[in-house]
Amino acid sequence: MKLRRIQWIQVVVALAVVLAGASCAKKKPTPPPPAPPPPPAPTAMLTANPNTISAGQASTLTWSTDFATSVTIDDIGKVDPSGSTKVTPTESTTYHLVAKNETGTKEATARITVTPAAAPPPTSSSTGTDSDALLFSQNVKDVFFEYDSYEISSQAEATIHSDARFLQQHPGMSFLIEGHCDERGSTDYNLALGENRAQAAKQVFVQAGIPATRMRTISYGKERPFCSESTEACWQQNRRAHFVYSK
Repeated sequence: MKLRRIQWIQVVVALAVVLAGASCAKKKPTPPPPAPPPPPAPTAMLTANPNTISAGQASTLTWSTDFATSVTIDDIGKVDPSGSTKVTPTESTTYHLVAKNETGTKEATARITVTPAAAPPPTSSSTGTDSDALLFSQNVKDVFFEYDSYEISSQAEATIHSDARFLQQHPGMSFLIEGHCDERGSTDYNLALGENRAQAAKQVFVQAGIPATRMRTISYGKERPFCSESTEACWQQNRRAHFVYSK
């Protein structure tokens, strides 16, 4: 009887050991949570309104970014992720925004063109000069160009020949030929295009009998628009050779 009790005890102990092992085998360690994905790369936008001002005037810079942890603008410093501020540059300036996070960097720029302030009216009497300047502006008409072109059209050539007939009747008048462009394209490209337009107009004047010594040329590119709207009708007004009376 005692032997049987010992055998039962051994069986119970063996079963307990087996069950304990099975229980341990079923328990698995909990895996660590997955690492969070990296944030998206930042986005950035920067605009200036107006983008062309006279010296002493102000323009408003406006910017917006997404996912950026650090945003800076040259000449201003660290700024909020989105906002606006007024600036009064003394010369044409390209503002540069940099938005950063741990994933990457995004940059944006906005250029403000500063034109010279208008000259004050003369204080002394200059009736003769003013009269000639008025007469010039009433009779000498500008010519216009197609997009991305400095070719003189038949209509522009007819206008220049009409201008030349007036100038032949007033041999004492000298003038400046300004080359202008619309806002599309880079600053350097438009300065070159404006120079080509001024030179093309000058060549037709010379062919029409006006001495080259009575003319000077200059290119303003897109720096001095006659119209500031971003429309084809406005761009057409800015693609011109503009003739200005010179003493």
